[in-house]
Parts: sequence; structure tokens; C-alpha cells
Amino acid sequence: MLEQYDDLLTVEEACEVLKMGKNALYSLLGTGTLKAFRNGRVWRIPKQAVIEFICSQSKLS
Repeated sequence: MLEQYDDLLTVEEACEVLKMGKNALYSLLGTGTLKAFRNGRVWRIPKQAVIEFICSQSKLS
């Protein structure tokens, strides 16, 4: 599913994977719903965090 991406995704890549806009993604990042970290002003989202978010939202796990 996410094989084409590196282990750390940018905001743009995460938006593409999750098929959502930047404002919605920044909201998830701000509330901690989607686990990530900031490097200065740039968000880095671990690929595993995206997978866990998808599973939790779809009630797959």
C-alpha cells in the first residue's frame, strides 16, 4: 500500500495517502490523533503512524 513512500512522509505525501486536504491533516496532527513530530517548522509523519491511523479509523484492528 505505501511501498512507494519513505519511512517518513511529508504533509503532502500524507495528504495524498489519506486523500484529505492539508487543513484536515493539520487538524489531526495538532490534536495528536495522527502521531508525528516536527523538525523545526516541518512535520514528519512516520509511515507506521499512517497505517495505524487508517486501521483505527476503519475499525480493522
